Amino acid sequence: MSTQPLVLVADDEPRITKLVAIALAEEGFRVVTADGGEAALAKAEEVRPDIILLDIVMPDLDGIEVMRQLRERRPVPVILLTAKGSTADKAKGLDLGADDYIAKPFHPDELAARVRAVIRRSGGAEPGAGVLRFDDVEIDLERRMVTRGGELVQLSRTEWLLLQHLAANAGKVVLHTELLTKVWGPEYRDDLQYLRVWVSRVRRKLGAAPGEPGRIRTFQGIGYLLDVEPAARGDDSAHEEAGARPEAALIG
Repeated sequence: MSTQPLVLVADDEPRITKLVAIALAEEGFRVVTADGGEAALAKAEEVRPDIILLDIVMPDLDGIEVMRQLRERRPVPVILLTAKGSTADKAKGLDLGADDYIAKPFHPDELAARVRAVIRRSGGAEPGAGVLRFDDVEIDLERRMVTRGGELVQLSRTEWLLLQHLAANAGKVVLHTELLTKVWGPEYRDDLQYLRVWVSRVRRKLGAAPGEPGRIRTFQGIGYLLDVEPAARGDDSAHEEAGARPEAALIG
């Protein structure tokens, strides 16, 4: 299996699609294309790309609507391709969760650089990163999917990035500052309350009861740990919340 990122390019102008595909292929990316919004949704479901380039203006479904529907299915980075000067569309796209936008016409080198930057920020897992299973939850890091009881868990992009980083370091305590910097950027590295809110959301998505840590353990003043080991009988969550396993903070 190739380890090169797979890019889906969706644009209703064949000339643009062809030029973008050639430019990205020359930079080492694997590329698939779609000629409209409906085709983009179908292709995304079929090939599960690492990143999607969406033209905003397409005749069947515009890029904004395609992105909205994609977000309901699974987290995937999106770069919007916009007509020069369409400020309102750019703002709307970014508000709805687009990772970046690039105005036409654009230079192939700039496009490739933007794609690489978004993939880096998204923390995409390399193929072969593996699948984590615990209780009735399955986290597929390569396909960026989470299921619970066999049903797909709907995660926002932020929820996925947070869970992904914890899952990639399963069994290790991940520092508060590391999570905040990795998911939101260095300007958020001290915003602990912000992190607590999002961790609580992810816990609920994984099936934790209200007020309980579930599988995401808190290490006070240090960070969080995703515990994927079989649950011990008589497990005392409050004991762990207080740091009953301090040796875990030294792992990794």
